[in-house]
Amino acid sequence: MTNQRRKKRKNRLVWKGVCRLFFVLLLFSMLIAYISNQVTISSKRAELNTLNEQIAQQKTENEEIKRVLSGDADQITEWVARDSYNYAAPNERIFVDVTGK
Repeated sequence: MTNQRRKKRKNRLVWKGVCRLFFVLLLFSMLIAYISNQVTISSKRAELNTLNEQIAQQKTENEEIKRVLSGDADQITEWVARDSYNYAAPNERIFVDVTGK
């Protein structure tokens, strides 16, 4: 009789150990998933900020083009010559920023 009790007690201990191990592994996997999601969220926020900056830059360019196109034909021709072909007016100096900013 004592032998059966020992086996039952041993089986209970084994099951408790297995259950504890399962829950520890479950918690560990949930922690890893949480950290992974936080990293993904962080990178997506950085990407969103970059895209918002590009949108603002494009809006500024669009406003400039609308302003130029609302002028007369001579202003449009001058803008195309300066912007596309890098032409300058007589006796005009053009400074180019080579710092990359």
